[in-house]
Amino acid sequence: MTDRSQPTLVAVAHGSPDPRAEPVVRALVRLVRALRPSVRVELGHLESDRPLLGETLNRLHGSAVLVPLLFSRGYHVKHDIPGTLATVADRLRATVAGSLGPHPLLAEALHSRLVEAGYRPGSAVVLAAAGSRDPESAAGTGYTAAMLATRLGGVPVVPAYASASAPTVPEAVAALRARGHREVAVASCFVAPGRFAERCAEAAPGVVAAPLGSHPALARLLLH
Repeated sequence: MTDRSQPTLVAVAHGSPDPRAEPVVRALVRLVRALRPSVRVELGHLESDRPLLGETLNRLHGSAVLVPLLFSRGYHVKHDIPGTLATVADRLRATVAGSLGPHPLLAEALHSRLVEAGYRPGSAVVLAAAGSRDPESAAGTGYTAAMLATRLGGVPVVPAYASASAPTVPEAVAALRARGHREVAVASCFVAPGRFAERCAEAAPGVVAAPLGSHPALARLLLH
């Protein structure tokens, strides 16, 4: 039973025009609710899908913790989410949690999805992410790549991006092959299917992991 004295957990998704994305995000939210039934868990999107974050916040009272379903601290975490939260600051006590990465549970979920896709031990990996012009975002993705490399036994894991940053996935694959790595897999640092995830998957030369979706480690990370 939900404990109304606790803050509401608001999962903040980016949103996507891809119709496959929203059901995947909602499945993740359902898993979070199942893991912590005493906590009220709501969903809000920054764009494209409903409810928008502002609509969700307007329905809430008391206190809330907003958890970005984003893997590094870029513009959305630093500006978009606090900006929306400011519109309800007079009646809702709320804080914004950190992004979901870098964190060992994120590395666990990425590792698991690679294995599910048929990853061969020893293969080099490209960690595909959305990308951001914010240097803190790139640093976070690089740290996530390092944690994934450790889980994979020390193989090279190179961050690559769908937009805004370099290298792209094809560039990262080419760089690894130039270093002598014949087998290169792609790990998808995305919550759900969408344009960026698809662009990165199309550039994969072999094994490509699915987006993280409702992976149990990702649900535990959201609660953490």
